[in-house]
Amino acid sequence: MVPARALSTVPLRRTGIVVSTVLAVLLAAGCGGDDAAAGDATDPAAQAAFDASQAGWRRERAEMLTKPGGWASLVGLHWIGPGPHYVGSSAGNGVRVAVGPSHLGMVDVRDGGIRFVPERGVSLTLDGEPLDGAVMLSTDADGAAPSVLGFDDGRGRLSVIRRGTRRALRVWHEDAATRTGFKAIEYWPGGADWVLTGRYTPHAEPRTMEVTDIVGTIEQVANPGMIEFDRGGRTHRIEVLDPGREGAAIAFVDGTSGHGSYGIGRYLDVDLPATAGPVRLDFNRAYNPQCAFSKFSTCRLTPNANRLDLRVEAGEKAYVAPSTP
Repeated sequence: MVPARALSTVPLRRTGIVVSTVLAVLLAAGCGGDDAAAGDATDPAAQAAFDASQAGWRRERAEMLTKPGGWASLVGLHWIGPGPHYVGSSAGNGVRVAVGPSHLGMVDVRDGGIRFVPERGVSLTLDGEPLDGAVMLSTDADGAAPSVLGFDDGRGRLSVIRRGTRRALRVWHEDAATRTGFKAIEYWPGGADWVLTGRYTPHAEPRTMEVTDIVGTIEQVANPGMIEFDRGGRTHRIEVLDPGREGAAIAFVDGTSGHGSYGIGRYLDVDLPATAGPVRLDFNRAYNPQCAFSKFSTCRLTPNANRLDLRVEAGEKAYVAPSTP
């Protein structure tokens, strides 16, 4: 379950690729605002404000996905075992990246960490600073931001992720076809009647829930409480998993999943109260996990407890990626 605000993207230097022009064609302009009131079909001004708020959120979603370092910039995910691995775009490398110099250097996975030895004569950076010698790399699971190796004058980046006991090199590049050819996200009709008020109830005792991600990693995830809401004459329940400092993203599967919506489910950001209380659920802003936009990402699968007996015909539909050669 990966919240949109907390997606672990790596910032890349902007180039002349004018993605904003594509976005202007794909999405209607509008100003976002989380506090915009739900539109009232009997009040044209309220409806116009609601529509503008939704259009602004959609525009921001597309900008977040297609910015340099966004999920649409991914070009590779390479799992690495113990020992040395030469990295580069030429055929002689153990880890062959899709874009970049013929030889980047060598990654050596050891018990004590991950050591990177740069290829002589290749211009690289580490966290934005010139790299001129061997260095130990941190991963995204080491409690701080992962080390970021830059290449191609900052247009490409590489970092190490850890999933369970496995490690992988994740590679971004501004020239990724999935970024330069990004297509419009389609949406369900939705509407103001999909802005609901739910009820958050913390669990009496701390809990965890077993969650599997798309690459098979199983982990115990914090489960602080649950949200109930009413729709269609029934009460529905969603367990909250791993809330962050800015709130939480609840994951759910519904009757449209695999039938117009992304098959493994969608997410919805919510602001949780400190104690039991109401929560705003705007299903018009239900969004796809990053796996819907790149095969090189990892995301958690929706737990069975969050399978809704309901068709949520609001929010993002399944993304149709551009065809690649």
